[in-house]
Order: sequence, then C-alpha cells, then structure tokens
Amino acid sequence: MKKTTLVLGASLNPVRYSNIAIKRLTDNNIKTVAVGLKKGKVGNVTIETDKKEFLDIDTVTLYLNPTRQVEYYDYIISLKPRRVIFNPGTENAEFMAVLKEHKIESEIACTLVLLSTGQY
Repeated sequence: MKKTTLVLGASLNPVRYSNIAIKRLTDNNIKTVAVGLKKGKVGNVTIETDKKEFLDIDTVTLYLNPTRQVEYYDYIISLKPRRVIFNPGTENAEFMAVLKEHKIESEIACTLVLLSTGQY
C-alpha cells in the first residue's frame, strides 16, 4: 500500500474541499488520516481533533489558512513527511521556508487536481 496522507483542516461538511479530498484519496486507495476542528467520520476515515502522532506520513495536504497553520508548524515537522501540499488559499511562504530548512518538500497545488490528473 502507498504511504499515508494526512488531511489537515479536515471538515465534516461534504461540500468542503478537504472532505472531497478525503473521499478521493481513499477512492484512489491512498491510506488517509485526518485532523480537523470537529471529530467525526468521512467514509472510513476518522477526523481527529488532536495532534495525533501518526506514523509513516508521506504527504500532508493543507486546508488551513496561513494564520491557522502557525500552531501546526512543529506538529507537521515532527511527522517528518516527504512533502506538504499547499492547496489554493493556503499558500504560505514563511512556512515553506521553514519546511525547506527541515528538508521537507513543499508544493503549491490542488490535491484534487493532482489526483484527477494522475500526478499525486
């Protein structure tokens, strides 16, 4: 199985892009975990509300605005992902520089587009 993706900023609202991303990731057989403000489930994925120490995180896909990201900097770095995807509206030059210092790739992209074009 492919490595795990963390959806950070996950929502229970089915019209939110983070929710759609969880569904599309799992539809593509990508192991997915999620952290958001409200605990619940999207399909078979449980949205956690705490900064859980997930193992084997390959990708963190962000659905948090830059101001809300600050409290997650250390958490994301502690997970040692290979890359962090900054979805539209989450672009953050400051955090991208921090990630680069920790040798973590960052990418300004849309997870949904990457999945639909086979580039994920």
